Amino acid sequence: MSQLFGWGTSSARTSLDLGIVTTPELPTQYTPADVETRSYERWVSEGYFTADPSGEREPYSIVLPPPNVTGVLHIGHALDHSIQDALTRRARMRGQETLWLPGMDHAGIATQNVVERELAKEGLSRHDLGREAFVERVWQWKEESGGRILGQMKKLGDGVDWSRERFTMDPGLSHAVQTIFKRLFDDGLIYRAERIINWCPRCLTALSDIEVEHSEDEGELVSIRYGDGDDSIVVATTRAETMLGDTAVAVHPSDERYAHLIGREVELPLTGRLIPIVADEHVDPAFGTGAVKVTPAHDPNDFEIGRRHSLPSLTIMDERGVVTAHGPFQGLDRFEARPAVVAALRADGRIVAEKRPYLHSVGHCSRCKTVVEPRLSLQWFVNVSPLAKAAGDAVRDGRTKIHPPELAKRYFDWVDDMHDWCISRQLWWGHRIPVWYGPDGEVVCVGPDEQAPDGYVQDPDVLDTWFSSGLWPFSTLGWPDRTPELAKFYPTSVLVTGYDILFFWVARMMMFGIYAMDGEPPFRTVALHGMVRDQYGKKMSKSFGNVVDPLDWIERFGADATRFTLLRGANPGSDVAISEEWAGGSRNFCNKIWNATRFALMNGAVTGELPVEELTAADRWILSRLQEIVASVDAAFEDFEFAKVSDLLYHFAWDEVCDWYVELAKIQIASGQEHTRLVLGHVFDSLLRLLHPLVPFVTEELWRAVTGHESIVVAPWPTVQESLRDPSAEEEIIAVQGLITEVRRFRSDQGLKPGQRVAARLSLAGTALASHEGAIRSLLRLDQPSDSFAATARLDVSGVVVEIDTAGTIDVAAERKRLEKDLAVARKEAAQVAAKLGNEQFMAKAPDDVVTKVRSRAAQADQDIARLLAQLAALPAS
Repeated sequence: MSQLFGWGTSSARTSLDLGIVTTPELPTQYTPADVETRSYERWVSEGYFTADPSGEREPYSIVLPPPNVTGVLHIGHALDHSIQDALTRRARMRGQETLWLPGMDHAGIATQNVVERELAKEGLSRHDLGREAFVERVWQWKEESGGRILGQMKKLGDGVDWSRERFTMDPGLSHAVQTIFKRLFDDGLIYRAERIINWCPRCLTALSDIEVEHSEDEGELVSIRYGDGDDSIVVATTRAETMLGDTAVAVHPSDERYAHLIGREVELPLTGRLIPIVADEHVDPAFGTGAVKVTPAHDPNDFEIGRRHSLPSLTIMDERGVVTAHGPFQGLDRFEARPAVVAALRADGRIVAEKRPYLHSVGHCSRCKTVVEPRLSLQWFVNVSPLAKAAGDAVRDGRTKIHPPELAKRYFDWVDDMHDWCISRQLWWGHRIPVWYGPDGEVVCVGPDEQAPDGYVQDPDVLDTWFSSGLWPFSTLGWPDRTPELAKFYPTSVLVTGYDILFFWVARMMMFGIYAMDGEPPFRTVALHGMVRDQYGKKMSKSFGNVVDPLDWIERFGADATRFTLLRGANPGSDVAISEEWAGGSRNFCNKIWNATRFALMNGAVTGELPVEELTAADRWILSRLQEIVASVDAAFEDFEFAKVSDLLYHFAWDEVCDWYVELAKIQIASGQEHTRLVLGHVFDSLLRLLHPLVPFVTEELWRAVTGHESIVVAPWPTVQESLRDPSAEEEIIAVQGLITEVRRFRSDQGLKPGQRVAARLSLAGTALASHEGAIRSLLRLDQPSDSFAATARLDVSGVVVEIDTAGTIDVAAERKRLEKDLAVARKEAAQVAAKLGNEQFMAKAPDDVVTKVRSRAAQADQDIARLLAQLAALPAS
């Protein structure tokens, strides 16, 4: 970049010519659509987001969690991206070599489903095309229709390095996948075995845990008696059809109720088979009858019991969930077989109890919503034990920090008890497993630069999508090659993601990063945010009708307002509540900044060296406050407290700069204090730079107008100037604000309109406020008293007496009538709450928080009554 911080070109706005004031042309209203696309295209074309790995500057890097190629920007993405964009924009302004690397995930199951649906419209299936032609068709779809989310990211303002965009199926990442598979295989960390896995009978593939969504569904709980008489035992199940595959009943070894049955056999109803009763520590004797049916081929817990007791595993369903067990139920779908089995058991007198509806947790395929079936299947697995231990140790010894720290326990709960990871998927779209089988059962794993022997056949399965995305932090930087990008930007500075995928994606990236990069974890910090919810704290769901489309908000309120709404609620690890009303408030904030900056420019605001010797108390106050805000914003950024950053800047901009300093500056400029324009320029220059990571578009347009410089994207981040801290000026102006606020309230109580001028006497002599009398009178619309001045109302504020003559300025009779009406309302409220508080039944039954609210209402009513009586007493005689 030719000019590191964009200060290379001179401008009329960088020097102060007191004789001529030039005003940049800014529209009277801020229209986001007129600014956003134009600004973003210029940022990209100028290369502001392009990182240079050869530079000497300190690196700052984030790899964007890759959205699915099938995806569109949802509100969770918008939050995640707004946080990452804020972090990288600030880092870039701080002079760090900043890389925010974008890309997409190939989304194996989702993408294959999309393309198969397209084929179905043509009356075809993937099998009609064959594997090679189908994969070509998927690539064609990806080029023509995939990746819409990338364009939507630009609308949000994502400052990513588009020159380094990656895709999990591109040649470089495919090379990385094959490389690490080969290494893990050779190290004995990848193996093939029969295990219980999550299976989707619709997608016909294994699923990872994160691809299974659990919901509370209504079903049935059926209690079945196995055996007869004293040797009988009762088990309960929600999946009665699986009893056809039972190979044991298990009880707890210390459960005295069943001690006499352990080691004996019982007849399995409907089958005539005898199955053993085994003792196993896994069984909870307090749950149900304390006895559980064991179906090793169709339940993960039963599978483990089966392994411990060398039980046979009987598969009684095929891959589509159709019963294959010989007998009357053969050929029935699992959900048809369930009531049929129950009916047969009932007819045989085996049903002890039935409970319907029975609410229980049921897993569903996240793609097609089909109920997942636990199934014994021959699959490829990663032995995660040593990898997970290394991932846990990296957080324990501080190489990677989890923020907020209290969520580290949940991370440890996962990595310390992680089961081996099923990585094979029965799909055609994805990274094909690089294992080949010889004609005599030989097995060979082929690396990226190797060839399988002639006559060998490749494994038909592909790898879990999460396998390739687990390599994302280093494969995207060129691994396994030792590239300049890898040397510069690994480990990455921070991973920003939702706490809901901490256990799945984060843990896998940690395992693979440490394994591939010689013990160096992929992130220095993992910053976790919560889920976006509606204003009432409810999870967003189409069924609730409360889903927010961020693209709709961007269209209606602007990208800046959308981002600011999300960031104002973003506390570490906490869920974020949003509403349309709040988005409207954020738009109003952007408009407020626009109008205030436009006013400053119209009054000649310029940037340049501050005339320290000429500064008034008001100037020194706002400059001192600015230093405190810079320090506080920096501290909040470091702790990922985006809600605090937003709140600090919102209130500083609105309450202090716009509501107070701009008003004081008007008075100073009107009185000929030309240096005020430099202070205005300095304050708005700094404020816009502080706001830029949160609201990039409006700040870019305004900052260029204020400074005349290249772009705020590459402007330096504000730093604290200790010489401008001035506690005495802050104390002085706080006193002025306190006086003005009280007198404004007093004026209102007297029935005076905000703009109505009135004569007043101020006893400021000998106080620190004496020098501010002109500003105080101007802001309060108070005229100097005439010789005939006669005070009709008096107020004492911290030793300053304010006397006002309201004679002739208000309709005393009308004001008395208004006050008496308000007094009647206040007395009625007081009577009502007093009655509640005197009601013994209410006081005994009402929750503490309700009683507290009623008492608060009573206190407020008493205050209102006292205030209104005082105002009535202060009215002049009519």
